[in-house]
Amino acid sequence: MAKKSSPTASPLTFDLPVSLITKITAAQKKLGLGSTSEVVRLAIAKFNFDRYEAETEDHRQISVRLPADMKTLLTKHSKKKKVSVGELLRVALDQLALPGVKKK
Repeated sequence: MAKKSSPTASPLTFDLPVSLITKITAAQKKLGLGSTSEVVRLAIAKFNFDRYEAETEDHRQISVRLPADMKTLLTKHSKKKKVSVGELLRVALDQLALPGVKKK
């Protein structure tokens, strides 16, 4: 009887912070695994998807008026920092210090 072959692995590409890539490399060495793919497969196999709940906050879209020079400044810095304009706006608003208003 012919042996069933396992399904062919297919590539999956995604972004990770460098700190997590460092953790993958350390796990690979510590566990004696042969590749990054083996670490990822192990993590998926051990992960409890039923218990996972995403830590998200509801978002709403707003529109604001900004002078052209301020929009240019945001665009310049978003490209330089390799983040979206929205990310820069969220961080700027989050760091805005207001008397009597506590940060989350």
